[in-house]
Amino acid sequence: MTKETLCDGYGGKGCGLKQVLDIIGGKWKILILCLIDQKEVVRYGELRRGIVGITNTMLATSLKEMETDGMVLRTQYDEMPVRVEYRLTDKAKSIIPILLELKRWGEENMEK
Repeated sequence: MTKETLCDGYGGKGCGLKQVLDIIGGKWKILILCLIDQKEVVRYGELRRGIVGITNTMLATSLKEMETDGMVLRTQYDEMPVRVEYRLTDKAKSIIPILLELKRWGEENMEK
């Protein structure tokens, strides 16, 4: 029986893990996913206040990248002041159970 490898190409084009890390890696994207998952629909200000230590620049950049990668849906309403809401796409929702498993692993294996 052949053992399945975690990553084909080890960071190259065929590496699925590298592709995942490109989409949700970094310091902020998983935290953004967590907050939107919890609240379902979130405005920019709620994200800014809810994620400790994130700057406006990092939040805006991360949200733009996540929208481009198909992870968040941005809805802008034509009213004054302009209202923008963010929600998870089905693609993003499909990774939440995997993140929950990582969370459980961390709780079981990391020192507190």
